[in-house]
Amino acid sequence: MKKLKTILFSAILVFGMTSFANACGKLVIAEQNWASAELMANVDKIILEEGYGCEVELVPGATMPTFTSMNDKGTPDMNPEQWANAVYTPLKKAVSEKRIIIANKAPITGLGEGWWLNPAALEKHPELKGMTAMQILERPDLFPDKEDPSKGAFMGCPAGWGCQLANANLYRAFEMEKKGWKLIDPGSAAGLDGSIAKASDSGEPWFGYYWNPTSMVGKYNLQPVDFGVPFAGRDNWDNCITLAEQDCADPKPTAWTKSEVNSIVSANFAKTGGKDVLGYVENRTYPGTVMNKMLVYMADNQAKGSDAAVEFLIKHEDIWTKWVSSDAAKKIKKSL
Repeated sequence: MKKLKTILFSAILVFGMTSFANACGKLVIAEQNWASAELMANVDKIILEEGYGCEVELVPGATMPTFTSMNDKGTPDMNPEQWANAVYTPLKKAVSEKRIIIANKAPITGLGEGWWLNPAALEKHPELKGMTAMQILERPDLFPDKEDPSKGAFMGCPAGWGCQLANANLYRAFEMEKKGWKLIDPGSAAGLDGSIAKASDSGEPWFGYYWNPTSMVGKYNLQPVDFGVPFAGRDNWDNCITLAEQDCADPKPTAWTKSEVNSIVSANFAKTGGKDVLGYVENRTYPGTVMNKMLVYMADNQAKGSDAAVEFLIKHEDIWTKWVSSDAAKKIKKSL
């Protein structure tokens, strides 16, 4: 009888420990289809599973479909990198109705969209240093177009991208054609990246649109340009700048809208994950420079998010250990 009690006590103890280890429960996280989002989702998976005993499933995602699914169906439980401007109004509504929680308002520092110069432009033409976009627009001669050197080349976005409309409307708002500029369509993402690489590798100036965090910004050290004019308001941006030309008759000069990226979670995430897990998401912030280095690593090594996550956790222990409890940190380090 005593032996039976001992066996039962041991079984209860083991069951209790197992239950405690998996107290976080099952969580579904979106692994979106670009490098930084892949990295973040896989880092979250390792940290939540190894550090907090969660059971994490990664599912494919993209900005709009992932948000729509979270808003309508409550799944996945987290989107680590939600670009908020793309869903500004419905996100605000979902948060007010408590379907979605913004767990982290800035999971990556130094991010944003806008206009950039490559270092070759600043080296070849030192007068560009400190210039605003409005001042640069007075100097198309510093960025001669290959096909028509009498025009300045401004590299826009490929057709079909949202930024293609924004750049086309800013081109009109700033009267760039009259000032001697040509708006170049790179044709594709590869064409846009190729224009930066070709110009930078040959020491030629490059001026155009890009965004951060990306491997291209990290690899070629692109420099953001201040527009030199204030943001002209959401009405001008949402109801003109981001629309097709026929729907934007009078675009007002404006700086690029402020880019906002959030880590958003479902109501179920907060309930199932618990306070410690939610606290981890609230704490984790990737320095922009480190994120760009990781994206360069992924590009150069054709690394998947799962491989890059391990690389990040091994190389940047000084960063991620500040996001978690000391107990969780020990477990995560032991698992690597």
